[in-house]
Amino acid sequence: MIDRLNQRIRELDAPVVVGLDPMLKYVPEPIQKQAFAEQGETLEGAAEAIWQFNKGIVDAICDLVPAVKPQVAMYEQFGVPGMAAYQKTIGYCKQKGLVVIGDVKRGDIGSTSEAYAVGHLGHVQVGSQSLSAFDEDFATVNPYLGSDGIRPFLEVCQKEKKGIFVLVKTSNPSSGEFQDRLIDGRPLYEWVGEQVARWGQEAMGEGGYSYVGAVVGATYPEMGKVLRKIMPKTCILVPGYGAQGGKAADLAPYFNEDGLGAIVNSSRGIIAAYKQEKYAQFGPEHFGDAARQAALDMIADLKTIR
Repeated sequence: MIDRLNQRIRELDAPVVVGLDPMLKYVPEPIQKQAFAEQGETLEGAAEAIWQFNKGIVDAICDLVPAVKPQVAMYEQFGVPGMAAYQKTIGYCKQKGLVVIGDVKRGDIGSTSEAYAVGHLGHVQVGSQSLSAFDEDFATVNPYLGSDGIRPFLEVCQKEKKGIFVLVKTSNPSSGEFQDRLIDGRPLYEWVGEQVARWGQEAMGEGGYSYVGAVVGATYPEMGKVLRKIMPKTCILVPGYGAQGGKAADLAPYFNEDGLGAIVNSSRGIIAAYKQEKYAQFGPEHFGDAARQAALDMIADLKTIR
């Protein structure tokens, strides 16, 4: 799957992933009203609203970007109906040819980690049937429990030809409380990056990149530069661009000389673009057109770092 992701990045000349994080406040009022008229002000109504919103966003950007990243928490908050919308969103994105990165940040050990891996990336055995549940192409994982928590994902990835992105240095302001702690004179994120590179050696794609990727925030470019050297064959998923303060000018070290090696995420900067003054002329009724223009602007912005 890492080879397909890189192929699509090259074809579209767009190392961009759109985060599908549909908080209800991002969903235009007409969509909410229609969903609530059909399903009531219920969890089902909320799930219908975010599904219709997602569909509009995906239709608008699917020919521009190679991948999307639905954040599972935005769906889980609406319970079982929300998770049904999550599943429906994944299926629709794949129909449109998009690579799907499930932002699930799972991490546990033993049979629990295996169940997470199977549920999101693999197939679960039900009697004589082998069935996929959510069927994302990649999943984000938390390495805090060590190799015991990652290896079940590696096994499923090798079987299914899929991938993971391991949290290494996240974009949030308090990430340093743990990730920057020194161990034998070096920050923890460097030790994690080295382990990601080792895991990746077991799982190389045909194009020379591992399907064990890493999450490294755009808000810490100097750390990103160090981690790029530690993980030369790792695809870096870069959150924090735009709304969180990350700038295109800071992202050059995340990429390799071949122009690959990183894919940059924008969530509300694209899906809620119609709420920004820059795109206000589109209005809520044309939220998809606003998202499309924001995606085009992001792609153009990233090209300036070459």
